[in-house]
Amino acid sequence: MPRCKLTVPTVVFLALLQAVVLVLMFGWSSRLLPCDSRKPQGQVHVLVLSSWRSGSSFLGQAFSQHPSVFYLMEPSWHVWTTLQMPGASALRMAVRDLIRSIFQCDMSVMDSYMPAQRNVSNLFMWSHSRALCSPPACSLTPRHRFSNETECKKKCDRYGLQGAEEACRSYSHVVLKEVRFLDLESLYPLLQDPTMDLRIIHLVRDPRAVARSREQSAKALVKDNALVLEHRTTKLETDAQYRVMQEICRSHVRIHERAMLKPPDFLRGRYKMVRYEDIVKDSLTEIDRMYRFVGLEMTEALQDWIYRVTHGIGKGTKKEAFQITSRNAADVSQAWRTTLAHDKVRHVQEVCKGAMSLLGYRTVGSDKEQKNLDLDLLSPRERYQFSWLPSKTDTSNNK
Repeated sequence: MPRCKLTVPTVVFLALLQAVVLVLMFGWSSRLLPCDSRKPQGQVHVLVLSSWRSGSSFLGQAFSQHPSVFYLMEPSWHVWTTLQMPGASALRMAVRDLIRSIFQCDMSVMDSYMPAQRNVSNLFMWSHSRALCSPPACSLTPRHRFSNETECKKKCDRYGLQGAEEACRSYSHVVLKEVRFLDLESLYPLLQDPTMDLRIIHLVRDPRAVARSREQSAKALVKDNALVLEHRTTKLETDAQYRVMQEICRSHVRIHERAMLKPPDFLRGRYKMVRYEDIVKDSLTEIDRMYRFVGLEMTEALQDWIYRVTHGIGKGTKKEAFQITSRNAADVSQAWRTTLAHDKVRHVQEVCKGAMSLLGYRTVGSDKEQKNLDLDLLSPRERYQFSWLPSKTDTSNNK
């Protein structure tokens, strides 16, 4: 039987040929794979980021009622009301770790903030989540139907959070609404986590409208105000209210500038800023854009629901301050112009001047201008005219 002898040059040639083939195969296969290997193929995680009395409860419901969404409202409330810390900055990491766990449908994180014998009703504003009123958490509301908060409270409370975990894992999108993040940097580890696909929707509102709404809910906000101001307690003093408004406005500027002015690569395409007033002007278009931003589809049923909720009668009562009821959204957004004293308007404009300029809210110079509802106070957003960022040290620390 004849034998083949391989010379040294032949062996070298075959080895090189094999290496070339492997390189080509790797190149072809990499073209077939997604470019962004960080993105998981599983759930999409959405954080609706806002501040108190900014219309975030309505926007949260626009996501909660979607049949593909598991939604929770302000889980960080548990952190802020349980941990004895001097202020908001000391609580940032605890809040971040809490929402990371909930995004991953791990409700055991609540062990630190709830009684040992807990029910679903121990979750803050739990009945605002359609997912907790629908299978598999509860048989009351089919997924394609809209939930009724009153009926949900009566029939869907359950012992333990296992049902909530199971429900969370069964949806394509997990959406959390939060008002207790005053910066964006706290969220960087979540944005860089390869197991998460986090999108941030940053909702802002005219500070003068926020101030008017906060007046109606002043007592309910006392403890949160104290933490925002880094104090344990604070009185309902006028000066304290304006200092809180100033901190809220500063936080909106910091968040928006971090996201839009030389953002880190992992943040690009994952942040969207929305003004409440733009939603009010054209709710269906704006909410559809947000849905598409996070990979959800608008349905006819949702269109009808959004229209009904935003085209009701009146501006809502004090008792309805924390409820989602059918109101005239346009009237609500303009209510401050006829009900807030002009000296208060001027004070808010002074402490929030930079944020108003950046976010596109025109100031008023007189009571007459304020009450002239034909005068449009919304303008195209003027990018980066104003900055609260300290800069050199702060920037170098985040490179």
